[in-house]
Amino acid sequence: VNGNIYPVPNPDFPFLGVHFTPRMDGAIWVGPNAVLAGSREGYSWRDVDKRDMAEMASFRGLWKLAVPNLSYGLKEMAKSALMPLQLSDLQRFIPQLKMSDLVRGSAGVRAQAMAPDGSLVDDFQFDESCHGMLHVRNAPSPAATSSLAIADLIVEQAAKHFKL
Repeated sequence: VNGNIYPVPNPDFPFLGVHFTPRMDGAIWVGPNAVLAGSREGYSWRDVDKRDMAEMASFRGLWKLAVPNLSYGLKEMAKSALMPLQLSDLQRFIPQLKMSDLVRGSAGVRAQAMAPDGSLVDDFQFDESCHGMLHVRNAPSPAATSSLAIADLIVEQAAKHFKL
């Protein structure tokens, strides 16, 4: 693997699909996808926060996305939890890959904004509701958070907000 390998995601769902990411140390990380976490800062399946779960359960937008797509969502969650289920998806890109090639690594949290109608918010949102602060919301990609073009957009918004 000499570069990133990503499938084309379905924009209607927050799942990324399996992907391969070469690292500076020579390791190759594979990501199963992005699935609902049990906590805002839940980096493993054991991380469950009752208040966060209650807030998610009370948000109608989540239900509007989840109910009609329950089977698809449960399959993606199972693939995330059970590495053998990921293997067949990974083998679509690298057929010779074996279970012995995989080691479970760390997880990340992807902040994906969802509208009340259950649709995924595609772009950054700037929140100027707090005096003296500019919040940038819905930055779901680590690559996006390090983008110079996006930094320019944030500087432009900050200049406008703070009258710089």
